[in-house]
Amino acid sequence: MLTLRKLFQLFVAGTLTCLVGLAPAQPTWPSKPVRIVVPYGPGSSPDVIARIVADKLSQRLGQAVIIENRPGAGGNTGSGVVAKSAGDGYTFLISTNGPLVYNTVIYKKLSYDPFTELKPVILAGGQANVCAVRADSGITSLAGLIDAMKKNPGKFNFSSTGVGSLSQLGVELLKVKTDTFAVHIPYASSPLAITAILQGDVQFACVPAVAVIPQVKAGKMRALAVSTAKRSQLTPDIPTMKEAGLPEIESTAWMALMAPASTPQDIVLRMNQEINAILALPDVKDKLHAQYMEPLGGSVEDLQKFMQQELRTMTPIIRRIGLTME
Repeated sequence: MLTLRKLFQLFVAGTLTCLVGLAPAQPTWPSKPVRIVVPYGPGSSPDVIARIVADKLSQRLGQAVIIENRPGAGGNTGSGVVAKSAGDGYTFLISTNGPLVYNTVIYKKLSYDPFTELKPVILAGGQANVCAVRADSGITSLAGLIDAMKKNPGKFNFSSTGVGSLSQLGVELLKVKTDTFAVHIPYASSPLAITAILQGDVQFACVPAVAVIPQVKAGKMRALAVSTAKRSQLTPDIPTMKEAGLPEIESTAWMALMAPASTPQDIVLRMNQEINAILALPDVKDKLHAQYMEPLGGSVEDLQKFMQQELRTMTPIIRRIGLTME
């Protein structure tokens, strides 16, 4: 015979079972559009690779992938926005050498810490920077550029994609190695840095190939050297800095996908898996090569180790140059 206590216990158990059954299931990620912030202007290298990847990523995730350009402060503005964003799996960042590594050394007061407030997802791609001048400058080689700067002190300006960018640091190191001088003028993207050359606002730049080569092919600019240790297969006719007589100057401009530090690891790993698969697709490789970029990929841990190595490598160079910002 059921006692009152037993009936009560059965009632409670039944009620809890019903409540569990009625509780809304956690939505499967992603259940809404995913945002990727690019901390540079349209047409910049991170913007280009983000849009190539986003097209395939939206198909694989079953949700729209929205690219949002947030340029400013050499990439620090957009990178800082993502660092302070909620780690809900719907906001990511694709940024570069400067905002993710170098600026932690350059800036005395950086508004975010990329090593603690951002979580590595994947190293997406890399490319050479190309040093170039206007075709009608009369300069035909890197040695010629150095000679012109020495003969005309104070008359050369160079453009870059922002303070702390590789496009600035490479030239600053060149100036130290050759005892030359040129004024740095930063821009929000590589296309704008190239436009400054074409308009005569600056005399040269060492910026990503994607912005330089079309102007070279159009006969408006002349490429002098690439920043990588070896000639790029995508630009085989352009000599390296080493071939031009500057063996200690070599670097690669890279782009990495990051997430707010509190983003769940399973979402980070899913994004890593999907983008690795995308970067391996033949049509994606072709699109990136057409933009003079190499797809990279790898694990979350690979990117984490890579960023630490970049910090160890570049810190003494930045200190030697004496580059600091408030």
